Amino acid sequence: MKQILVYSDSLTWGIIPNTRQRFSFEQRWPGVLEQQLHAEQHSVRIIEDCLNGRRTVLDDPFKPGRNGLQGLQQRIEINSPLSLVVILLGNNDFQSPHNFTAAETAQGVATLVSAIRQAPIEPGMPIPDILIVCPPPIIQPKGAIAAKFRGAAEKWQGFKEALEQIASQQDCHFYDAAMATSASKVDGIHLDQDQHMALGKALSPLIAQLITD
Repeated sequence: MKQILVYSDSLTWGIIPNTRQRFSFEQRWPGVLEQQLHAEQHSVRIIEDCLNGRRTVLDDPFKPGRNGLQGLQQRIEINSPLSLVVILLGNNDFQSPHNFTAAETAQGVATLVSAIRQAPIEPGMPIPDILIVCPPPIIQPKGAIAAKFRGAAEKWQGFKEALEQIASQQDCHFYDAAMATSASKVDGIHLDQDQHMALGKALSPLIAQLITD
C-alpha cells in the first residue's frame, strides 16, 4: 500500500466557510482523492496532517504550534514509509500580523521541502516525492475571518508564479489548484463542498501517475 501525507492548513482540514464546523472526510478533497484512487484500483492511504492557521515558517502570535516547520521532520518519521508528500500551504502567511511577500512565502515552502528531505527516517525507507499545490487565489475576505486577512488578497498576488519557480528549483511536482476551483465566495479563503470535490478529482490522475512511476 502506498502512503501519501497531506501537509496543509484549514483549506484542507475542511473548515466550512464562515463557520467553525468541518466537512467530513469523504467531503474533503483528500477523502475525494482517496476514493477516486481506490476506484481506479490503486492501493493507497491518504494521511491528513492539516492544522487550522498553519503557516510555512512563521509563528502565529496568538496560538502556539502554527509554524509548519516545527515538528515536520518528526511527522515524516512517524508516517514513513511515504511515497508522496503533498504540501498545500501559504495563505496564512498573508494574515495581517505578517509582512511576508509572495516570494518570501514561497521560500517558506522551499524550507519545508528541505526539511522533509532531511528527515531522520529509518534506513532503507524512501525519501518521498513532493507535490506542491498552490491554493486558489485569495479573493476579498469576508465574514468572521475578514479582519485577520485584511490586505491578504493583495499580498497573495504573484504567489503562484513564485511557488511554481520554487517547485522547479527544488525538483518538486507542482499543481495550481486554480485550474480546478476558485476560493469560496462565502469567505474568500476556504473551499466549499463542491470545490473540495473538484480539487480531489482534479488531483487524482496526477497523483495516480506519481505513485505508479
